[in-house]
Amino acid sequence: MACGSSPNAPLIDPHGRTIRYLRISVTDRCDLRCRYCMAEHMTFLPRAALLSLEEIAVIAERFVARGIDKIRLSGGEPLVRRDVGDLIRRLGRMVGGDLKELTLTTNGTRLADHAAALVDAGVRRVNVSLDSLDPDRFRYITRHGDVAQVIAGIRAARDAGLRVKLNTVALRGLNDAELPDMLAWCVDEGIDLSLIETMPLGAVDEDRVDRFLPLTAAFDTLAARFDLTRDSYRSGGPARYWRVAGSDTRLGLISPLTANFCDGCNRVRLTTEGKLYLCLGHDDHIDLKAALRDGGLPALDAAIDRGLGIKPARHDFRIGVGEAPAVSRHMSVTGG
Repeated sequence: MACGSSPNAPLIDPHGRTIRYLRISVTDRCDLRCRYCMAEHMTFLPRAALLSLEEIAVIAERFVARGIDKIRLSGGEPLVRRDVGDLIRRLGRMVGGDLKELTLTTNGTRLADHAAALVDAGVRRVNVSLDSLDPDRFRYITRHGDVAQVIAGIRAARDAGLRVKLNTVALRGLNDAELPDMLAWCVDEGIDLSLIETMPLGAVDEDRVDRFLPLTAAFDTLAARFDLTRDSYRSGGPARYWRVAGSDTRLGLISPLTANFCDGCNRVRLTTEGKLYLCLGHDDHIDLKAALRDGGLPALDAAIDRGLGIKPARHDFRIGVGEAPAVSRHMSVTGG
């Protein structure tokens, strides 16, 4: 059953899964335009439609009071939102208490400027979305990005004391041949790598079928070059991990299409406009912004309860010729 009406009731969905992980998109805006994620000419939400940073903090604090012990901030690119550092510092004050971990997913373009402040605020790990180390290929995928800027951010984060993991979307015919070299680079840099299958979210300018690469194939290619041993490490998300022998690097695989991970789902997502999505692959949601503004904390708790009650058993991701995206919204709206 869904959680009850007590403001401190644990977050348990109708399928008996305890929800402990909240992902928050602080903005749908981004300074890159990755081809599998966004259309080249995006229409972003009007600023008036967004949650204020104060409202995001209040909602996050209510979730922590009800058992959430991990929060990931994402976007879009979270570091493009003005004054986002104030939010990170406020949430970071809960780390070490009921909140075990505060993390961030970023494209790395602004990471060099923020790395030290993130550590000071209580962040200990960051995920950096990076799909190629080749400057020309990176520029093609992102439409205008500079990979040297991202690499500088990664190294600044590592040197500041952050554990860094690359998130790389495996793309057939684009970066698939580069994946072994990316893992070798991660070993040299002392950082982790997670590979992700492309997900059918939102309309983009290309056919995702042409780029879809099953991670079973990617893993076979990597295993031919590296000694990989299954690792029991869990980050709280859906990745399965392997250890690269002779290094501190872990390889993670996130396979929503070829290895469904829904049975152990412990996550919900808050969008930048205050909608609580219970599943990345469904459109059902609850408007927490309206609840908070209209009825304060009691209404917010009641809305969270309603949301938990409609969390589906699994996503409906499919990819194939002629298949429409699973949902119409882009990943940047929901948050990675």
